[in-house]
This record gives sequence, C-alpha cells and structure tokens, in this order.
Amino acid sequence: MVLKMFALAVVFFAASLISVSLYAKEMKTVERVDLGRYIGLWYETARIPNTFQKKCTSDVTAEYGILDNGNIQVTNRCVSKSGKVVEAVGIAKVVDTQTNAKLKVSFVNLLGAQLFWGNYWIIGLDPDYKWAIVGEPSLKYGWILSRTKVIEETELTKIFGVLSEKGYDPSEFVMTKQVIGD
Repeated sequence: MVLKMFALAVVFFAASLISVSLYAKEMKTVERVDLGRYIGLWYETARIPNTFQKKCTSDVTAEYGILDNGNIQVTNRCVSKSGKVVEAVGIAKVVDTQTNAKLKVSFVNLLGAQLFWGNYWIIGLDPDYKWAIVGEPSLKYGWILSRTKVIEETELTKIFGVLSEKGYDPSEFVMTKQVIGD
C-alpha cells in the first residue's frame, strides 16, 4: 500500500515539474559534472518539503548507477513513519552533454516507456564531490545531498550561500533525519 501511494506521489511530482518547467526562468548549473564521480550513494541532508516525499520520515538516500545505454539508474529510498523502507526506481538522462549538469528524471515506466520527465539540475557541487545541490528552475523543489549522513556546519553554510545565489530561500529547506546505522 505504501509503495502504491509512493508511486502515485511520484506521478504527481513528475506532472508538476513538467508543467512548471514550461514557465521557469533560466537557472545556472555547475560548469561540469563528472558522472563517474557523481554515481554512487548520496544521503539527503535537506529538502524543500514536497508531496511525493511526504511519507519519508528519515533515512532518505539516492543511489545512482550508469546503465549500459548511458542513462542513469536512480534508486531513491526512505523510511516511512511505520518503519518500512520505501523504494522508487527511475531513470535519468543527461540533457546537456556539454556540462552533464542538466538531467531529466522519470520514475514512471509504462510498458517499457519512461513517462513524466522532471528537471534534475545540479546547481552546486563540492570540488571533491562530498556534497551536491539539486534544483530546478521553478524553485519549488530542491535537495542537498551528501556522501555522509552528517555534513559539517561550515559546508552547510557554503551550501546555503549557493542556494541564495541561485534564488532559493534556504529557510525553506528542512533537515533530513539520518538514523539507521548510526
């Protein structure tokens, strides 16, 4: 039941991203992303609250892996209020091959076809790939990702500065609880 609700929420999110991106202002991404360094496991440090992650109460992760066709498999996981692990698997594709910083992601697969692509723009990235900021032009969605469960306060201050430069209000971001395996 939780998985079905999660899938419906993902569909709603994707449709929302598509509609708002039609009217979005241009947002600058990072100059270059080395996808080989970007793939792997990321912990969500904070996010702008959204309906499709409403059931996620803690331990939110995103794991990326490059597929044979060059696309990226995206596996998002979280723990719900009931303690169950909820998982959504999708596909991302690079839409700006000069930077690799603009991607589209879909979690809806119908008969082998991915539907409802949403923006996934890397707008901030630590030089050592310790943290990343993912956003999209409407500023309605945003995520801070880290390679570790806890991010240092000095790094978080830098990240909030980048968010402000990109037009986000950092106070809209809610910190994510990471408790499993502490």
